[in-house]
Amino acid sequence: MTDQSSQSQTGADTLLGRLVVERGLATDQEVDICVKRQKEALEDSDPNQSSLAQLLIREGHVTKKQIERLMPEIEEQKVSRQIPGYQILGKLGAGAMATVYKARQISLDRLVAIKVLPKKYTRNQDFINRFYAEGRAAAKLNHPNIVGALDVGRAGDTHYFVMEYVKGKSVFEEMNDNGIYSEKNALNIGIQIAKALHHAHQAGFIHRDVKPKNIMITTDSVAKLADMGLARAIEDRDAAEAESGKAFGTPYYISPEQIRGEVDVDFRADLYGLGATMYHMVTGSVPFDGPNPSAVMHKHLKQELVPPDHITKELTTGICEIIEVCMAKDRDKRYGSASELVEDLEAVLLGDAPIHARNKFDISSWAALDNSEATTRDELANIEHRSEKPLAERPLFWIALAGWIFVFILIVILVVMAPR
Repeated sequence: MTDQSSQSQTGADTLLGRLVVERGLATDQEVDICVKRQKEALEDSDPNQSSLAQLLIREGHVTKKQIERLMPEIEEQKVSRQIPGYQILGKLGAGAMATVYKARQISLDRLVAIKVLPKKYTRNQDFINRFYAEGRAAAKLNHPNIVGALDVGRAGDTHYFVMEYVKGKSVFEEMNDNGIYSEKNALNIGIQIAKALHHAHQAGFIHRDVKPKNIMITTDSVAKLADMGLARAIEDRDAAEAESGKAFGTPYYISPEQIRGEVDVDFRADLYGLGATMYHMVTGSVPFDGPNPSAVMHKHLKQELVPPDHITKELTTGICEIIEVCMAKDRDKRYGSASELVEDLEAVLLGDAPIHARNKFDISSWAALDNSEATTRDELANIEHRSEKPLAERPLFWIALAGWIFVFILIVILVVMAPR
């Protein structure tokens, strides 16, 4: 065990001992005895017996479940002690790549959010580089619809990124609580996030992971784009080539070109992600689903999109066209910029047609419709043609004529043979 890890372990154990006593799980004396045995084990270089938690459990003072319940608070207090100038107030959430805490910046007496890189990734330089890249990318973006970056740094073995604290919920959380969004609300959120993306694109960054979990809605109904963890400078060719052949993004919302690991992924991947997100918002279903990520990504590449209004019948044609253009598999058929998308979203919100989407809309579908209509017209023409044949060319005409001749002859015979 290194000196640094040993000191870290001792610090954690000190917190654990104090919390165990405060919760009434063990007495001061019982904890002191376990701490003494822990020191003896450390002196004997026996790391398997050096954990205070293990000793407390083995002596029957606490259970494993009780220790597990204390661990989140221990982690929070460790972070608070390790990051100078901030007081940790609680955990906001945790994912595979980071844990986010609510904190108070002591110097300015304001609430902030602190993202901390998990310890298991601190030995991987690639993860560390990506973590700091997120901070640098966010710091270059100043927009009301993007979660602001305040600080990024390292304290001991803790890598942290301080962000604006957003009081509210993510789109993902709101859908879990309230179900699908109304078309009006979805359009309003879409407009705000499209503006955020336009700002990022103009600054030279692509987000690459637009999804419901990365869109925060404040209590004042302001939408904010969060988590620049996969953001990359558009002109960063070295990074693009290093990532070539790898799929970066979330399977439910990832663009076809990201799935293929193309080198020249650009802003249109973000438009696809926003389109997929809005699809989920207004239908309650992800655009493509499957038993595993590979199956989902295969559908993004090959399967046709079920139109949103086939699921939510009351949707207008306008919002459906916008979503379908955003999610075109061929990126050349998507919007030419996020600002074009903003214009169409605002138009539909006002009850007007999405002009840019109409210009981009796949005319092959209209061609197919024209062919279908042509077929119907041909069939009708054939029917009309059959009905316009001369009487002499119709079989029923001759049958009727023969019948009338027979009746006429019969009448003549009856008249001739009648008595005078």
